[in-house]
Amino acid sequence: MKIRAVYPGTFDPVTNGHLDLIQRSAKLFDEVIVAILRNTDKTPLFTVEERVRMLRQVVRGQKDVSVTTFGGLLVDFAVQMKASVIVRGIRAVSDYEYELQMALMNRRLSPNLATVFLMPAEAYSYLSSRLVKEISQLGGSVRGLVPPLVVRELQKKHRSMRLREKPTK
Repeated sequence: MKIRAVYPGTFDPVTNGHLDLIQRSAKLFDEVIVAILRNTDKTPLFTVEERVRMLRQVVRGQKDVSVTTFGGLLVDFAVQMKASVIVRGIRAVSDYEYELQMALMNRRLSPNLATVFLMPAEAYSYLSSRLVKEISQLGGSVRGLVPPLVVRELQKKHRSMRLREKPTK
């Protein structure tokens, strides 16, 4: 029996920490579905379409890894995809407390769905999309924190935002 896992997130933008967890998951499970949450409560830097495009490009060539989007309850999506595992990354104790609550609620909603916590490589243990966006927006280098494609996309996004913000005379 093949084991299909869902790795959900906003991936705004995808980081090398995310990619590390995708690669680790691909070694553990027969199929990994990277699922980008369409969250109407947040205002992401990148559109869902941009995030899908970037993720598909950076995981291209990884066997049995696919990228899609979802809205609503994660457990409903996982059941719809016939997944038996949800993959969640944990960087620190603070992540664990939040993720444990979510895993227990997901188990209550769908008892046959397991949650697996994975830790990224030490080099990425402090890394978050939020930090990447802040550093990039302030002109700092994010090379080595995100794939080269994402470095270029961040630069392009911030350049276009600066052009829109320029005051008119």
